Amino acid sequence: LAAVAQMEADLARERTLDGLAAARARGRVGGRPTVMTPDRIEAARVALAGGQSRAAVARALGVSRDTLYRHLDALVVSEVGETR
Repeated sequence: LAAVAQMEADLARERTLDGLAAARARGRVGGRPTVMTPDRIEAARVALAGGQSRAAVARALGVSRDTLYRHLDALVVSEVGETR
């Protein structure tokens, strides 16, 4: 009986993976959309260069400081060309 249950689980996993692959082929992207678009990241960069605090910039964009820090860190890494 355990073998039948395992086979059923394997089939379900396979169908799920096939469905996800088909959705990706149709252009669907899974996951939560990002709130920090390239335009918003650039606006944050300009505001910070203008002397605003990170907390004030995060408030103005309506995101948490952690979200702002994460995207700024990614921006710095991409500009420098380093990986973490």
